[in-house]
Amino acid sequence: MDLGIKDRVALITGADGGMGFATAKVLAAEGAKLVLTDRARGAWEAEASGLGTDVATIAADVTRQEEVDAVAKAALERFGRIDIVVHTAGITGAKGDPLDMTDADYEEAWRTDFLSAVHVARATFPAMRRGGWGRFVCIASENAVQPYWEEATYNAAKAALAAFVKNLSYREAEHGILCNTVSPAFIATDMTDEMMKKRAAENGTSFDEAVESFLKEERPGIVLKRRGRAEEVAAVIALLVSERGSFVNGSNVRVDGGSVQSVQS
Repeated sequence: MDLGIKDRVALITGADGGMGFATAKVLAAEGAKLVLTDRARGAWEAEASGLGTDVATIAADVTRQEEVDAVAKAALERFGRIDIVVHTAGITGAKGDPLDMTDADYEEAWRTDFLSAVHVARATFPAMRRGGWGRFVCIASENAVQPYWEEATYNAAKAALAAFVKNLSYREAEHGILCNTVSPAFIATDMTDEMMKKRAAENGTSFDEAVESFLKEERPGIVLKRRGRAEEVAAVIALLVSERGSFVNGSNVRVDGGSVQSVQS
């Protein structure tokens, strides 16, 4: 299927992460030009050069508005436009009893998982408004609608993110910008790798056994009995940022293998 985004310019945050880079691959295959950013330079930049499209890579901390502004400015200087924004940068944050979490714990998740999206929107929407066409997709989480008690810092930030993007969707559609969130659950990424390594060490099991027990005990809704793959999330993002997704706005699309055990979210 031709997604109709050839020569569109896509800015992707969290490019060093599984979902961010997987999205870059899909969009590159569709002929989009890319601006990829992550907090630090690294091997992802070399990989990006082999995507077969025009790519700019920029290191930036999305918790700092001035650095995000610099990324948007560089994108416009390089390509003259910004059409698609995919915000995947995020952290799991501190875990434990919600009342034991410090202000700093909550603020860390808030800055990285919520406020960073505000920064990215501020920096990129003016360009998309001028172009009269745009797509804005943020990675939320199952936790935004099905919170787990020990992940309060992350839950609160992701719920705020989902609400923020919904807010944007009401005002930005008149400018041709469609705004949506994608909510994955238990995707095979560095983030969940670390969670499972910790679980394996605590339980004295192998990594695979940790995954198996986590699915059974913590995510019974995932009847597929496996972690999701980054490319499975990227495929949904690609649809939302395409011409084919031209009537999807203000939605929270779950890519969770059934983890959320409710009809609506």
